[in-house]
Amino acid sequence: MTSKSFLFSVSVFALCASAAQAQSQSNDPHNHDVTEVDEVVVRALPLGRSGDDIASHVSLLSGDDLVHRRTSSLGDTLSSLPGVNSDAFGGGASRPVVRGQTSPRVKVLSEGAALIDASEVSPDHAVSGEPLLLDGVEILRGPSALLYGGGAIGGAVNLLDRKIPTRVPVNGGEGVLEYRHGSVDNEDAGVAGLTVGKGQFALRLEAVARRSDDYRIPDSDEKRLDGSYNNTFTGTIGASWIGERGYLGAAYTEQNSTYGLSGHSEEFASCHPHGTSLHCGGHGHDDDDDDHGHDHDHGHDHDHDHDHGVPEVRLHSQRWDLRGELTDVMPGIERIRLRAGHTDYQHREIEEGETLTTFSNRGYDGRLEVQHSEWNGLRGVGGIQVSKSDFSAVGEEAYLKPTETKSTGLFLMEEYEVGLWHLEAAVRKEWVDTAVINGTAVDHDPLSLSASALWHFSPSYSASVSLARSQRAPTAQELFARGVHMATNTYELGTDTLDLETARSLEVTLRKRNGRITGSLSGYLYDYQDYIFADTLDQHEDFRLIRYTQADATFTGLEAEVTAELTPWLSGTVYGDYVRAKLEDGDNLPRIPAGRLGGRLQAEHGPWSGEIDYTRVFEQTRVAEYEDHTPGYNLLSATVSYGFDIGETADAELYLRGSNLLDEKAWSHASFLGERAPMRGRGVTAGVRLRF
Repeated sequence: MTSKSFLFSVSVFALCASAAQAQSQSNDPHNHDVTEVDEVVVRALPLGRSGDDIASHVSLLSGDDLVHRRTSSLGDTLSSLPGVNSDAFGGGASRPVVRGQTSPRVKVLSEGAALIDASEVSPDHAVSGEPLLLDGVEILRGPSALLYGGGAIGGAVNLLDRKIPTRVPVNGGEGVLEYRHGSVDNEDAGVAGLTVGKGQFALRLEAVARRSDDYRIPDSDEKRLDGSYNNTFTGTIGASWIGERGYLGAAYTEQNSTYGLSGHSEEFASCHPHGTSLHCGGHGHDDDDDDHGHDHDHGHDHDHDHDHGVPEVRLHSQRWDLRGELTDVMPGIERIRLRAGHTDYQHREIEEGETLTTFSNRGYDGRLEVQHSEWNGLRGVGGIQVSKSDFSAVGEEAYLKPTETKSTGLFLMEEYEVGLWHLEAAVRKEWVDTAVINGTAVDHDPLSLSASALWHFSPSYSASVSLARSQRAPTAQELFARGVHMATNTYELGTDTLDLETARSLEVTLRKRNGRITGSLSGYLYDYQDYIFADTLDQHEDFRLIRYTQADATFTGLEAEVTAELTPWLSGTVYGDYVRAKLEDGDNLPRIPAGRLGGRLQAEHGPWSGEIDYTRVFEQTRVAEYEDHTPGYNLLSATVSYGFDIGETADAELYLRGSNLLDEKAWSHASFLGERAPMRGRGVTAGVRLRF
């Protein structure tokens, strides 16, 4: 263990000791300063469980915290939460990294139905969910994400929204208007949402428009990161029929986005493999070696003048959502819940006005849950999930032939209360078929099992342990990729004989809910058999030849967050996370985030509220082969807001948030871009939000 990770462990131990001391104080009859945390029901999970009643760790970002922290991309929005990082790719794209894992092991959901876009195949492809339209985000880790299949073996991120009304507004209508401006990238963004209803019907309209320039980077000759701009418009119309026992609704969402590809280079576009070695450069006329499967004659010279700027993505997505819920269905059936989505997604990567590659993904995901009544103390839910994805990439960067992936999953979860114990078990069986169109086809049958026990050993404390055996089928990219992937500076070789990936996991969590000190501490271990990863076979300068292969691996880590009420108007929070990931032979896995330790002060007095947050991100020295160390850095942010009423039915908030106030040059170790794309420099975002 390094000195920094040892320091983090000591800090976490100190947090637990403080919480234990606070417990003895909370039992003191003379201590009347007791705070109780509100229960929040986790919408991604059935049976209406709150976060404190779930054995494995669940995080929620919502309310003012979400409003103030939202950025143009999902990963950056969530990156301040313990255990969550971002694989940022400039200003246009970032996916959340949960406990060192990202796509294809972290699934992004829209109210329980999978998002369908191209973000899972490359880090430079944006997640199609719009952060400025979200009502909240749930992050499920470990066994709690098992019900969503192998794609959530590392976690699930559930996006909560209001696009489909679930109730009729009390006064016939309610809505929100927001405008914000950011200095670091000259961002202008506007949000509008309106729900109206009468009788048993409700209608929802919402839209976001954003325009931002390249963002400023500190301590650099370039001043701004070329290609980090982002211009997006997203609009939704949704409607519901709402009755006494449930609702049924649908929504249509269309998104158009244009953003730059920072760090994107065609310098190595001519590279290709000869066996397990790279060859970069053209062939002679007599060289007829086409074994690499990549056509170098694109009708233009690859020796581009790179002064013309960076390529950009032009994204167009159309999505239909269908949601419904019915309670008191019949004797023995308490609830039926439906979640389904159909998406037609396409984006073009354009350089100098020419379309280099077109990515498209057309598919659906549907999920039906049936909750049964209590039987001999058991409460449970079973269901079926079906999905299909038709993915294609056509053009210069077509490293993956058109493929079709179909999946069917059956799942069952049961819970049982006995004394101070809450017991839970779940099983999911899947059938996954992945095929190249008119080509090779493979099928896998993953089986996942989990069991957990939650012990409320005092009114304020609970402890839990979760065990799981989860399996994941390899993706089309891992099976069939063959070609240059410019975003990651690699030539990818898939392996169509890959087997199931199996993770045996253990998670232990301690929570304190009531009193002047509240918080949680989680430790986890993932023991992977046949972990699928990109093995580097050869390297030419910054370009690598990789082949997807399998080996055993382990992920171990800690997450902690403890909040103390210092005065009736001031609270302090200490938080941190650390993850260690390596293969069975001792080699480090790539792009594993460095450990973090931070503190936060939050104040609220009358209409005013404020926050100051400091995070130390440690140096990452446990790096994979061909990977550079990432230096440590400090992040300081601050927020102040003022809220006031407007008449009897409306209220407004003015807010100001400063980020990276120390203006430190920082790189995310989880990002493929590394030093080519530093994080944003010092910036201030000012906004006004009206709710009525």
